[in-house]
Amino acid sequence: MLLFGVGILSTAAILIRLAAAPAVTVACWRLLIAGAALAPWVRGRLSRRGRLLAGLAGLFLALHFGLWIESLRHTSVASSVVLVTTTPIFLGLWSLLRGEPVGRALWQGIALSVVGGLLIGWEDLTLGGGAWRGNLLALGGAIAASGYLVVGRQVRRHGSLLPYVATAYGVGAGVLLGAGWAAGLPLLPREESWLWIVFLGLGPQLVGHTSFNWALRRLPAPAVAVAILGEPVGAALWAFFLLGEEIAPLSGLGMGLVLVGVARVLWGGASPGRAS
Repeated sequence: MLLFGVGILSTAAILIRLAAAPAVTVACWRLLIAGAALAPWVRGRLSRRGRLLAGLAGLFLALHFGLWIESLRHTSVASSVVLVTTTPIFLGLWSLLRGEPVGRALWQGIALSVVGGLLIGWEDLTLGGGAWRGNLLALGGAIAASGYLVVGRQVRRHGSLLPYVATAYGVGAGVLLGAGWAAGLPLLPREESWLWIVFLGLGPQLVGHTSFNWALRRLPAPAVAVAILGEPVGAALWAFFLLGEEIAPLSGLGMGLVLVGVARVLWGGASPGRAS
């Protein structure tokens, strides 16, 4: 389920590029569409504390999408996706700070995947001009995503999956809607962007992100984050076929390292352990 979600999620960067709308607008409608599909479950089994945590998760999710989608306007798909999926580093450090056991397989997987991810986006990471802005935005999106996964792992103790994600997506959409209105941004995408945004909401968001939240009940948050590092591989391949962004030899090597790192974590004895 987790790897299937990563495969679906890898199309997100391409769909965002094709949508050609302000970052906040795309992120808002992405969450609104997914949240609307889950609306029948929003009143399901979820404790009061669970709903508060779901709201906090939605806030982190809104920040994550706002920063990452804007980064795609300033840097390449490969570099943006590589940097935004560096969440295992922050989650691994969080686990250490909390005194939680972090196994050798997890650290080895993190190391292999992060090195591979850096190789995928190496050329663009060294570009001058405005690429550095996009890279910093993507890194900020990774930190926000780490918060989202940490909170999501805790919420799964307080109720069912669907009411949690329905609440988190709805809160995230509301935060982005308010931010867009305050900034004076157009809240409705142009007509030619709607198809891509609908695909984004139903595919990467509804199927991709929800599968990660499903996995959080069965795996530690750092292990889920390492699996998400498979996204740059799929995104780079989609960018090659659809946008003509070439894959350099270093990027090909990096893709192989990412896949080996993900396999090391998922099949190397990662156990649910305590909540992150």
